[in-house]
Amino acid sequence: MQLHETIFCATAALPGSSSGPGAVFLHDIQTGNSLASFKQTNAGTHCVSVVESVNSQGGFFLAAQPDKSLLNVYNFQKDQISLKIVLPEKLTCIELDHKGDFAAGGTASGRVYLWEVSSGILFHAWDAHYREVTALRFTHDGAALISGSKDSGVAVWSLARLLDDDLQNDLPLPYCAFSDHTLAIKDITCGVGTFPSCRISTASIDHSVKLWDLSSKSLLTTFQFPKPISCLAWDFTERLFFAASSDGSIHQMNLFRQRENKNNGRQLEAIGGAGVTDTIRLDDEGYIPSNRRLISVGQEVTCLSISLTSSLLLVGTSSGSINIYDIASHQLLRTITAHKGFSITHLQTMLKPPDLVGHISLSLSLGASSDARDVIPVKPVLPFQRMRDPKTREMHEVSVLLPARGSLYDEEESFYSTSLFLRDHEFFVGPSSQSDSVQDTGSLRTRVADLEAEVQQLRVQLGKAKGINDTMWDTVVQRVVGQEKTKSADDSIPPCDRPRKRVRANE
Repeated sequence: MQLHETIFCATAALPGSSSGPGAVFLHDIQTGNSLASFKQTNAGTHCVSVVESVNSQGGFFLAAQPDKSLLNVYNFQKDQISLKIVLPEKLTCIELDHKGDFAAGGTASGRVYLWEVSSGILFHAWDAHYREVTALRFTHDGAALISGSKDSGVAVWSLARLLDDDLQNDLPLPYCAFSDHTLAIKDITCGVGTFPSCRISTASIDHSVKLWDLSSKSLLTTFQFPKPISCLAWDFTERLFFAASSDGSIHQMNLFRQRENKNNGRQLEAIGGAGVTDTIRLDDEGYIPSNRRLISVGQEVTCLSISLTSSLLLVGTSSGSINIYDIASHQLLRTITAHKGFSITHLQTMLKPPDLVGHISLSLSLGASSDARDVIPVKPVLPFQRMRDPKTREMHEVSVLLPARGSLYDEEESFYSTSLFLRDHEFFVGPSSQSDSVQDTGSLRTRVADLEAEVQQLRVQLGKAKGINDTMWDTVVQRVVGQEKTKSADDSIPPCDRPRKRVRANE
């Protein structure tokens, strides 16, 4: 199956517009052509979250509606809503972990809900912030949840503690909390790595982007910008990030810089990391001209995304256009203008789903598109609970879809031969050097000699024990046989022939 990168975007109607509700679209990243559309949704910023189709399992995405306490569920095999979920209250943001096991939602009151997707059980609901929750992010391994709010606070929650049965009646305490921002949080991005060995960046309307280290629970660097920051896009390799302002300016901040050394050469070094007092501005990066680090869109920027190859920057605007820039040269390559009259509220790139409606892959060998669900079953999504129910939580069952064997992905044996396995096994298990090999051979011979001597000693002891056992057995058998013979001889003599005892009469 050939990999094909696509653009996943969501639109919402502009305030006071009569163009109707928005929709969710998939575009070809090379041509900009529309591949599929999913209508009847009007989700706002941070109110759409998607799980891709992987491991022979169909993906899905959630869209929280801004005017009602409803959550629309879609899958890529159907261009209509597959499920409508009634929520306990309206959500201001929604987030799924990368596997699609858990969903977190934030509200205007600062409350955060945590559901299990496959069962719909509400595992936890707690007051995480004092004001509206504006952004939620799971770490890449799904072990932690990061929340940002209008109260300028950022909290990191350990998912293990939120799911612990023994802590359900206790007030959840965050793994760590950051309060260095002075105004509302607008966006959160999470770097690669497992929790807590990863870094996160937060954007605020206080003109700053802060980089945090979760393992040390500390602030690494503060990046100061001339305008309030509304959204972020972080490179997968964490070399650079883009920060966009509402006035249409996008700033590129390089996390590495070249500096001249004593030998008239240039060396690459990381910037920042000094802590709370470390503040970096755009003009502090050395010889690189500042005009190469600024992209002017001319429209209000609502969302950013970087392609899977880290070569393209995707920019969504409030007028409905999607601009695609080359990161190396900042040149505008393409503009998608199919959504005029709407605002782009969500933007990301993903691989084209093999079960996408209207674009079913020929490798599935399907007779009709309706049979795609049988080959690639969709991950189950059940209605979310509105109240916590301990009984349901204790008795719940979760459906698990096992990946199909030999349908879409090659089996492990086809690309990992026996000879290759034996070679790798010898490399990792065998001795690392010749000296170690000689030492291991000598110790092995000594060990064999010790074992042989121990076996010989055990054989001698076994012979002695066997001789004692035979002697005891013969003695017992002879005694029993002699008693049986005496008893049988007494029984064969008639009573009249038996000797009688004489009794003397009393004189």
